[in-house]
Amino acid sequence: MVTGASSGIGEALVYELSKQGAKLIISARRREELERVKANCQMPDQVNILSLDLADSFAISQKAKEAESIHGHIDILINCGGISQREKVIKTNMDVDRKIMEVNYFGTIALSKALLPKMIERKSGHQVIITSAVGIISTPYRSAYAASKHALHGFYDALRAEHHADGLKISIILPGFVRTQISVNALTGDGSKQNKMDDAQAGGLSAEECAVKIIKSIEKNKEEVYIGGFKEVAGIYVKRFFPTLFSRIVRKTAVT
Repeated sequence: MVTGASSGIGEALVYELSKQGAKLIISARRREELERVKANCQMPDQVNILSLDLADSFAISQKAKEAESIHGHIDILINCGGISQREKVIKTNMDVDRKIMEVNYFGTIALSKALLPKMIERKSGHQVIITSAVGIISTPYRSAYAASKHALHGFYDALRAEHHADGLKISIILPGFVRTQISVNALTGDGSKQNKMDDAQAGGLSAEECAVKIIKSIEKNKEEVYIGGFKEVAGIYVKRFFPTLFSRIVRKTAVT
């Protein structure tokens, strides 16, 4: 099951998994976009559509039951749905902070929790979380987005530790800059879309290249994977080992 499957990395993952013959359940809010993605798959007859709004956490448990009913269970859940942000803290309304947390964090963990019992019962299951390099590092104009991604790391590290003995696998994937519409659709301080692509985003990896790397990481059961250019990956290590230096660097770095 792939969330956020109607565009970007999620869409690229669907195409790559379809090439490999996977039985897919693809989810996002816009059913018409999911229909388009399904039609473009190499094996569309193996693709099932399940509309899902991650902001509607009350409906997610029922959607999880519908997903499980299609094939009896979910082997791999790839949490790829999410929204980003581009604005300074002082100009960002609290409603925007809440919306980003609702989609990126609460909606994501609600789906994971809903699918968890059957995975534990079967002693088999793999949950993959597409976070971001800002799940470890934070940069200006992404306070709420970075907070939501940091929260995912805390949750899924705990989930992995709690249910390792139950056969549950957790892979946290941290892409850097990838050429998708995420910065175009990013929310500004008042909740409207930015409607332009960041220069750094435009120069990033293709979604297709990122998807191939993600699938290889899943196959190898990697627990935490950094995917991106030199600057993003190096930034993670500088932050970890030289936090004061990183703080100086990020204040001067163009991040949009």
